[in-house]
Amino acid sequence: MTLKPGLALCLICLGGAAAADCATDAQIETYVADYTSNTPTRALSAGGSMADALCTQAKLVTALAEHLGPVVGYKAGLTSKPAQDRFGVSEPVQGVLFRDMMLQDGAEVPETWGARPVFEADLLLVVGSDAINDATTSEQAMAHISAIRPFIELPDLTVAEGEPITGVTLTAIAVAPKLGVMGADIPVTDPDAMHMALKEMTVSLRAADGEVLAEVPGAAVLGHPVNSAIWLMSKGVTLKAGDLVSVGSFGPLVPPVKGKGGATAQYSGLPGDPTVSVTFK
Repeated sequence: MTLKPGLALCLICLGGAAAADCATDAQIETYVADYTSNTPTRALSAGGSMADALCTQAKLVTALAEHLGPVVGYKAGLTSKPAQDRFGVSEPVQGVLFRDMMLQDGAEVPETWGARPVFEADLLLVVGSDAINDATTSEQAMAHISAIRPFIELPDLTVAEGEPITGVTLTAIAVAPKLGVMGADIPVTDPDAMHMALKEMTVSLRAADGEVLAEVPGAAVLGHPVNSAIWLMSKGVTLKAGDLVSVGSFGPLVPPVKGKGGATAQYSGLPGDPTVSVTFK
């Protein structure tokens, strides 16, 4: 996996005053200590620019990898209108996925998996070829996706009440990765048919008692879920075969109490109307 400037090396991190709001080593250390103990913490790069946030993210990813394993993919966050409205942004934000945060379908997790836990219906794209980086449309990108996977992401917004949660501060913390539950691979054998199915599917998120928490079309994510990969690449992310791409939220972020003990996401219109479930304990 290759990270381009802004996420991997972040040249602005080397630049004095221009990086005044790139987190210091001490701030990163404090954040990681709070993150790993589920303690509400201070926002990072709160007064900074998006460049400062990406500088902070690069440093934080290195520090978190010691606890969560290597980066295995990327996430485009706030990709639906309800999520963007909640955080006052007009475009998505970019973050990463770590190996050890990824759990299998049916996983059981503590109800307080973070300082400020939330969950959402999401979807993973499995990159099949480095040639995806030449794609400029969702149709072109679909030809280089080998599989998709149902996905319930379990982020942790982490910051204490009263601290700012903005596009900048979310980017600084890599868009709040903590846990995620993956369904089985759905191979992409007919890219054109899968492209249509992803746009026209209905994604529903239900609580453990069956209550519908969200129900939205696939097109709710940037007009087509694969556009999340296009957006990430437009921001300088280079994908490679085997990478995972979290396309972002289908509907709002939900606090765990509304799950009433768990959650299930279903993707009606995809082959077999697949589901993925998690239990909160």
